[in-house]
Amino acid sequence: MLYIVSGASRSGKTLIAKSILQQAKTPYMSLDWLVMGFTNGVPKYGIHDKLFPNEIAEKFWSFLEAMCETMIWSETDYVIEGEAILPDLITKFLDKHPGKIRICFVGYTHIDIDKKVRDIREYSDGKGDWLIDEQEEYIYQHIENMLTYSRKIESSCGKNNIRYFDTSDDFLGAINKATRYLLKGPSNNS
Repeated sequence: MLYIVSGASRSGKTLIAKSILQQAKTPYMSLDWLVMGFTNGVPKYGIHDKLFPNEIAEKFWSFLEAMCETMIWSETDYVIEGEAILPDLITKFLDKHPGKIRICFVGYTHIDIDKKVRDIREYSDGKGDWLIDEQEEYIYQHIENMLTYSRKIESSCGKNNIRYFDTSDDFLGAINKATRYLLKGPSNNS
């Protein structure tokens, strides 16, 4: 099974991936790692970490689709998490591989930006956390951008019949629901 979790930055994608790793012993790969590989290793492709997530997704999709095809063909159970996926792009891929992919998106469509910035500061462990070292103004702008992105993702998920979990109000509860949904499949409506 290929598990895919995508959505806005700071919405809990990595927590979901780590939870699946812990519960199902299924390894995960962050698309951030691949994007940084392109950024620093092959900049000529124009895929880099300063683009908005939808721009990365559009440039990155043919590579990611081919990689996922190979993983499905080799029957490799894996979790892929990251921003660089769009519901509109992956819909045909999902139709092509029924029963072999479980996917959801996460975001925050009505978060209080001040609270989200405080939560980032409070709950960051500091290890590999690129955002925590940024200036306050940059963090606020990033969260505002991700709030807008979350709304677009939620709308696109609705149009493409893909499950969306909102982490605005009950962050950990939404993370747990998304994890259960991915592990148990679409018949799990919680």
